[in-house]
Amino acid sequence: MRKLSDTIARLSAMRSMAPSGPAAARDRLTDLTNFGTNPGALRARTYIPANLPDDAPLVVVLHGCTQNAAGYDTASGWSQLADRHGFALLFPEQTRSNNANLCFNWFQPEDVRRDAGEALSVRQMIGVMIDAHAIDPARIFVTGLSAGGAMTSVMLATYPELFAGGAIIAGLPYGVASNMPQAFDRMRGHGGPGERELADLVRGASNHKGPWPTISVWHGTADTTVSPANADAILAQWRPLHGLHRAPTWQEDVNGYPHRVWSDDAGVARIEEYRITGMNHGTPIATRDEGEVGEVAPYMLEVGISSTRHIAAFWGLTGAVVDKVDAAGRQATALGILPATNLTGEAYGTAGNRQLVALSDVGQIIEDALRTAGLMR
Repeated sequence: MRKLSDTIARLSAMRSMAPSGPAAARDRLTDLTNFGTNPGALRARTYIPANLPDDAPLVVVLHGCTQNAAGYDTASGWSQLADRHGFALLFPEQTRSNNANLCFNWFQPEDVRRDAGEALSVRQMIGVMIDAHAIDPARIFVTGLSAGGAMTSVMLATYPELFAGGAIIAGLPYGVASNMPQAFDRMRGHGGPGERELADLVRGASNHKGPWPTISVWHGTADTTVSPANADAILAQWRPLHGLHRAPTWQEDVNGYPHRVWSDDAGVARIEEYRITGMNHGTPIATRDEGEVGEVAPYMLEVGISSTRHIAAFWGLTGAVVDKVDAAGRQATALGILPATNLTGEAYGTAGNRQLVALSDVGQIIEDALRTAGLMR
């Protein structure tokens, strides 16, 4: 069991691991000013691809502790993907005057309520982006790492009507801590609300009565900063809201990592989870193959799977991401335009862009993937 003093020491050490090198030096982002009262005193940064079409999607990206927006963008590859597929990006950025380690204050009551603090600042930024760039209000998404992942949970809970989907990477559920000692306990996987209370925390964060955002959960099994138990708690928080059973609808390996999906009665994927076996605390990236995005940096970990590309595909923002097939002939999985099938033979649809594939086509998908991997002619 990790002691509280150990966790504090690790967090303090983060300040000496602030992004450096190429990822920190390149800044593709532009400042967004005059976006409202900004009660959370955050900085706003954006990336708008050339010739962004009207009704384009918007992705909100929240960096982790010790990181900044530009460094996280370069290492995760979000702006590279935006150039290819035509969506806008918003990067809220923490300041040292708010948090010495540049962590979003996901556990401070004044920052995690609807229409207050940092949550309201992010909401105000999104409002300006919608008006300035003719964003499609039905295709707004949010993702983040660590404290940014926990703040993603905050945004999804406090403004669920605003988001079509969210992706939480090495983060925590909404509402499980209200002070620093509780935050450290929850990061270590200690204490916290029971499963029934978790969903009620989200229900009580707004007056929302409509459909809930889709959820993508990513966590390393060897994470010593934020316990993987938090991934289980996030799933427990959101499954009841979507009316889903505890058992996944289907599961598989993608690039060698366990991937589980929970679909609704119509066969639409509402929640997915990736457990990155052996990975410590950070965002999973893949940089070694042609077409991949991002680069290695502190807490941006080369593990052979790009969370950025898979999350974007889950949201229907991009084309297929095809799993590499290993020499043993493991079945490939296609996400996005080429949906996989679940255990009942139904098609896996992406959020906002559900496309079906007949079971008779599955063999062709596998053959195409084998050829792509060079294992079949």
